Amino acid sequence: MTADRPCSCSLHRRRLFTGGLLGAGLVAAWPGAAQAAAIPECKRSTFTKAVSADTVEGQAGQQYRRMLQEAGSERALAPAEHPQLQRLKYIAARIVPFAADCNPRAAQWRWEVNLIGSRQLNAFCMPGGKIAFFYGILSELQLTDAEVAMIMGHEAAHALLEHAREQMGKNVITTNGLRLGAALLGLGQIGDLGAQIGSQLLSLKFSRDDESEADALGLVMAAQAGYDPRAGVTLWQKMGAAGGGANASFLSTHPSGPQRIKDIEAKLPRVQPLYDAAPKPDRQFAPAPKLAAAPAR
Repeated sequence: MTADRPCSCSLHRRRLFTGGLLGAGLVAAWPGAAQAAAIPECKRSTFTKAVSADTVEGQAGQQYRRMLQEAGSERALAPAEHPQLQRLKYIAARIVPFAADCNPRAAQWRWEVNLIGSRQLNAFCMPGGKIAFFYGILSELQLTDAEVAMIMGHEAAHALLEHAREQMGKNVITTNGLRLGAALLGLGQIGDLGAQIGSQLLSLKFSRDDESEADALGLVMAAQAGYDPRAGVTLWQKMGAAGGGANASFLSTHPSGPQRIKDIEAKLPRVQPLYDAAPKPDRQFAPAPKLAAAPAR
């Protein structure tokens, strides 16, 4: 997952979309979500206790707003009526109700979904439920609804498992241990901790274990939402075929490979019954139209 100032490059200035900010958070409700079984994939590290969730979520929200403002100023933010944004919001509305079963804080998050007009192959969910997809990942990979759900479930899982907070906690303990200890004892100030957390959110890369955990939980939530978890296999096959081109931001932080696909296949026997029992989507969406080739420079 990355949020690397996506709206300042020349690709965004192509102004693929016009429109303003999406003001309201995602409102979703799905019958039966409250009755979902406890999810064994929901395990959070004790390192998260080194940084408050409010701090991390607050910083993420500020960065998300800045990203949207920059996208809006470049006319690269999809308007509410854009069919691919409607698609993303529909899929999110099926996945989000299961989030609080994993992390009770998620019930209070103002979930948002936005679509950025960029050729980059990228998507992320920041702490606090702030989701963004870049048009390139939908268009270039010609994703099905189920494959979109696998990405969204995976990215939401990072937020629910508080992987960003965990890594920041580790960094705080490693680099600011003495200052943090003094602050907790009332002996000093931690000063610029919030600024440090903000900068980390922009450059965060998750570990292999984090990626595996997010794959597992993402499959569960997408299956509960009525999306076939076997799409996790086809998704990563497409990712692998896409290679590591200049626009493949997602692949730089989510490496694909045969082992990842094997790990997902090994999880299917447990997850498939959740999908079989789930209410299925009543809407299907067409893949995003492909973008014309970028002009040579």
